[in-house]
Amino acid sequence: MVVALDDAKRSAIAMKLADMKTIQELLIQNEEQFLKEINDNEIADHFRKMLEDDRKNKGVLETVNVQYGIQAEPEKTFTEMINKVRQLMQGSELSLYEKVFQHELLKHQQVMSGLTIHKAAQKVGADVMMAIGPLNTVNFENRAHQEQLKGILEILGVRELTGQDADQGIWGRVQDAMAALSGVVGSAVTQSSDKSDMNIQDVIRLDHNKVNTLFTELLASNNPQKIQEYFGQIYKDLTAHAVAEEEVVYPRVRSFYGASETQELYDEQADMKRRLEEIKAIDPSSSQFKDKIRQLMDVVGDHIRQEESTMFAAIRNNLSSDESEQLATQFKAAKQRIQEKAAK
Repeated sequence: MVVALDDAKRSAIAMKLADMKTIQELLIQNEEQFLKEINDNEIADHFRKMLEDDRKNKGVLETVNVQYGIQAEPEKTFTEMINKVRQLMQGSELSLYEKVFQHELLKHQQVMSGLTIHKAAQKVGADVMMAIGPLNTVNFENRAHQEQLKGILEILGVRELTGQDADQGIWGRVQDAMAALSGVVGSAVTQSSDKSDMNIQDVIRLDHNKVNTLFTELLASNNPQKIQEYFGQIYKDLTAHAVAEEEVVYPRVRSFYGASETQELYDEQADMKRRLEEIKAIDPSSSQFKDKIRQLMDVVGDHIRQEESTMFAAIRNNLSSDESEQLATQFKAAKQRIQEKAAK
């Protein structure tokens, strides 16, 4: 029997990630609506850039959800709250200023959720920190958006109350605040996800890094229950990763990577799956268990080195950036489907 790390802490983080994805979708809808309603070119430019960031960050959040490996749905009360906000934003009861004010509150909620997940991950496990790594960039950009929204609210609020424009200097203060924010936390944020979407190499490498972290955590533990749980997560992650690669990635690369080289990858993963099933039947408290894990690590390590060297090079040389990003999207979708099926 496979016991994974689906304890209360990890499930709670999964639900918070689902909340963030729901809010992200509403943020995008709001910004699309604002661009239709706002006549001020300077404000529209700020919302246009925010929309570009938020569309990209939706993809980052989807990556984090799949990488995390535990699928969850938002709580019913949270979904009801978001639906009420959506109705208000689409209706005529609120002024433009009030709608942007609500939008800023959603941004604040998104920032605090992201920071809370980051802090919680530090308490739960190194593999969780590895899985949510791309969330750092989302957190940073949302804080920058908050500073811009403060300036927009000041301009819209003064116009609504007085019919006149606010004093000059607002955007200068916003830029100063964003520069200060960048100086404080920018250097600590991983910027690897600042392109429009992650390519297939990025996504596969995230999986590799996470499973290596899980191996390290397992071998460092002397608690049979925790060892069993770490193995359970390794089993689930490697299985979903392997099946998604075999469905999506290997058929796509075979023509330019080579039939024999691609078949070698299939064979290595077949060996890996056989070893996973063998380990699953062993008592985690026995000395044999960790020996088998080390053997599995060697097999997985060889497989990772081949993919990250020769296969990644073949992808870079034969697929455009757009094609590589599309392959990543297909891989993530397949992996999520496999995870959801396994959870049922």
